[in-house]
Amino acid sequence: MIKLASEAEATLSSFYDEMRDKGAERLRAAAWTAFSALGLPSRRIESWHYTDLKTAMSRPAPLATASHAALSLPRAHDSLRLVTLDGVFRPDLSDIARLPEGVVVQSLRDALTHGEPHILSALASADIGAQDPVLALNAALMQDGVVIEIAPGKKISRAIELVTFTSTEATQSTYTRALVILGEGAQATLIETLGALSTAPAQDNSALLLRLAQYARVDLVTHLSGGVDQSIRVASLLAHLDADARINSFALIEGEGLHRRQIFARLDGENASAAFNGATLGRGRLHADTTLVVDHAKPNGASRECFRNILDDQSVGVFQGKVIVRPGAQKTDGVMQSKALLLSEQATMNNKPELEIFADDVQCGHGATCGRLDKDQLFYLSARGLPRREAEALLIEGFAIESMQALEDEQLKAFLVDRVSVWLSRRIAR
Repeated sequence: MIKLASEAEATLSSFYDEMRDKGAERLRAAAWTAFSALGLPSRRIESWHYTDLKTAMSRPAPLATASHAALSLPRAHDSLRLVTLDGVFRPDLSDIARLPEGVVVQSLRDALTHGEPHILSALASADIGAQDPVLALNAALMQDGVVIEIAPGKKISRAIELVTFTSTEATQSTYTRALVILGEGAQATLIETLGALSTAPAQDNSALLLRLAQYARVDLVTHLSGGVDQSIRVASLLAHLDADARINSFALIEGEGLHRRQIFARLDGENASAAFNGATLGRGRLHADTTLVVDHAKPNGASRECFRNILDDQSVGVFQGKVIVRPGAQKTDGVMQSKALLLSEQATMNNKPELEIFADDVQCGHGATCGRLDKDQLFYLSARGLPRREAEALLIEGFAIESMQALEDEQLKAFLVDRVSVWLSRRIAR
């Protein structure tokens, strides 16, 4: 094993010693070897060029310890909740008894302990090709999470919400992983809620793995919120799509501290399609990084990426998007777009869209823009009696909502629009 250089990486090595015998020993060992070869990412790693995690995590927080406190968690959706709290899956806070027939749920810890072959296989193959050190670290140190299996042909009418919260006032780190397997033709709506119930600057490393069989479909809404200055949250999404599978995803990022959402999607079957959209609401010194890789491996695939960053104060936005079209993936149709709205002189946006195309019969494009509110539109609204801040709010709201148009669940769309309104209300009140 390669010797890790920094004090922070030595601390992480002690965490691995603590977790290495907690099930899936071979998987953990392979992941730790991969992490050891790379170490904590700094700006020298191209995919982390705009987010220096090595500096931010110079002092890794201690691993979270299990909390069995009875809590009443806020509920914003009429969903079926599965709760992971302080790194441990909590059946007592979850709606397991209300899950419909055809949906099987167990804790990740139990799945690893029992060594179920198809679960271990899905976990082991998920990280292949991503080659990301933080994702490898997540696999090596994974504490707990949830495994969901949806039977072939099953259509889930109510959304399933995966809640991952930290609650302790002590600064701790969590490494959680969720696996969702959809059988052939299965359909589900998933909500991924990542947040904090305390003011401690937690360090969270979570991963959501989606495996979609042929004709399966998933609608995913991710909400990253909360956090304080000095908090760190890295949320990874890995999606593997077989033929004719479809994913429609939207993410809203808000709060404080350092947030990075990274997506690794492989369209591994013909006619697979993926849409990844999102919006960031930045204020204070929020550092919000969205990095994605969409890998078209088979013909007739389609992908759409549309992201909006609204940045105020000293907040920093990052968008790195890469679309790869493999040899033989003819008739691929891909469009990637990033737009940023800067509301202060100190706000910063970093855009880096990329295309890697190894096929000759494709239709792919990308674009990135960065600007301020339109002065003519502001003048038009102000001339009709709207105060300056309210006029700005109307334009900002329209800009943010534009990225939500692909959402089909009206209840979820209303919740997200409300979050934008709350953010704007606080801005007007300042």
